[in-house]
Amino acid sequence: MASQEPVTGAQIIAEALVAQDVKYMFGIVGIPVIEVAVAAQVAGIKYVGMRNEQAACYAASAVGYLTGRPAACLVVSGPGLIHALGGMANSNMNCWPVIVLGGSSDANQETMGAFQEFPQVETCRLYSKFSARPNCLEAIPSVVEKAVRTSMYGRPGACYIDIPGDFVNKEALPNDCIIVSEGANTMDIGRTVLQNFYPRHRLDAGTFGTMGVGLGFAIAAAMVVKYEAPGKRVVCVEGDSAFGFSGMEVETICRYNLPIIIIVVNNNGIYNGFDEESWANMLEAGDPASIAPPVSLKPNARYEQVMMAFGGKGYFVHTPAELQQALNSSFSDKNVPSLINVMIDPQSDRKTQEFPWLTRSNL
Repeated sequence: MASQEPVTGAQIIAEALVAQDVKYMFGIVGIPVIEVAVAAQVAGIKYVGMRNEQAACYAASAVGYLTGRPAACLVVSGPGLIHALGGMANSNMNCWPVIVLGGSSDANQETMGAFQEFPQVETCRLYSKFSARPNCLEAIPSVVEKAVRTSMYGRPGACYIDIPGDFVNKEALPNDCIIVSEGANTMDIGRTVLQNFYPRHRLDAGTFGTMGVGLGFAIAAAMVVKYEAPGKRVVCVEGDSAFGFSGMEVETICRYNLPIIIIVVNNNGIYNGFDEESWANMLEAGDPASIAPPVSLKPNARYEQVMMAFGGKGYFVHTPAELQQALNSSFSDKNVPSLINVMIDPQSDRKTQEFPWLTRSNL
């Protein structure tokens, strides 16, 4: 059975490189990329510690020339990356494939003058074919795949991947979780960012788009793993509207002591909603039955307290750090179900979709 422990960002990076047949890594380690080098070695990548980032990038690019596939160059943020730019430019001009991985300041410290903060993604666009920063842990494998592919296809050259420091040690869902997702934006976005590594490990509303299936699916999955794969976890990611369809099934979950982890992505509405102040101002203006938008729900609903009422654990979170702490606590307790109520911007929206049936509403 695969490991039940949460997977760190460093491990995701290393495993993504191995999946793309990257066999060699050259670099100079320091905060925040030490763990990436260690994870790469554990995953089977040969690591060579150099004395200067420029030489490390020259070496990695030479492997690309000799083998036809890129090696990785691992550098720290700021000056470390700047030292590697000469190697990237040389690689691009020579048409040698290479992947440069640069540590950077934490994602939540961007533009705040963090230690060694530097516009790395923008700078590397001048010296590479592709330069990007994954926006979440789940996006790392696809960004690595694109970087490796881009470095080799067409006119080969350098590609850059920016690694925020808080991504390295941040933990993701264990890679053998059964994931249940339900909701409008929640399910659609979840299909692209909640990674599955094994068959029959995802359940959602499917092509019929039935709302209310989430908790029933999660209960079924928890019963199956309880008797056929003990220790495997079930994670149910629900939109706040979707949770309302079958939310009272948390009593069933608690009654049978199924250690399901429910994550409610709460934006106070269906697609979007109001913050508390805007909601209060609207109520002062008139009867909500006459003026409240049909997509709105009560702001800051405390869904985690429903779980707590039946003996499970509940968490009300607003920040990534609070979410990470709640996830760690939930995964560490293998005997009690939990619900993490995650507040997000009520007006946040997904990107415009290519297929109009997903976004044809004029709201």
